[in-house]
Amino acid sequence: MLRGGKVGLRARHEDDIPVLQAGLHDDVVTYSQAEGAPWRPITPGSKASQFVVDDSDQRNACFSVVELEGGALIGAAELWKIDTHNRSAHIGLALLPSARGKGYGADAVAVLCHYGFAVRGLRRLQIETLSDNAAMLHCAEHNGFVREGVLRSAAWMMGGFVDEVLLGLLAEEWQPDGTP
Repeated sequence: MLRGGKVGLRARHEDDIPVLQAGLHDDVVTYSQAEGAPWRPITPGSKASQFVVDDSDQRNACFSVVELEGGALIGAAELWKIDTHNRSAHIGLALLPSARGKGYGADAVAVLCHYGFAVRGLRRLQIETLSDNAAMLHCAEHNGFVREGVLRSAAWMMGGFVDEVLLGLLAEEWQPDGTP
């Protein structure tokens, strides 16, 4: 397990999937904010769930986020679209509603940065998020990510288009203690 100050990132367990499915996928608004595809219902136990991990896919590193104190499952995190040639990856994070607003997000992003830069030897990490996702923007900027651009009206969200913000962090800019 990778450890931060408040959270740990560990391998996804089979019994994590229904909890993440119910708390993150089945919430239409949360799903719509996090994914670039329209929400659709997924049958419980389906292998089509986004939380089922394909360990053979080397382009993604999926984690379950747990509280260090008590070990409760609080969300899902990943490095996705890992590009070993260009040494880059994208960060994804989703916390269960009960875990939001407690500083877990910034800590999870810090742990993902450690994994990407120190463990995987990547040179660049990036985050794409909706312009109204203040929590993720705060988590990214708290960890030193720089706003690199805005994709205007790039995402369809619950009946209207919203801007998407692109943030990046380079290995030489990364501060392992989590301070920008």
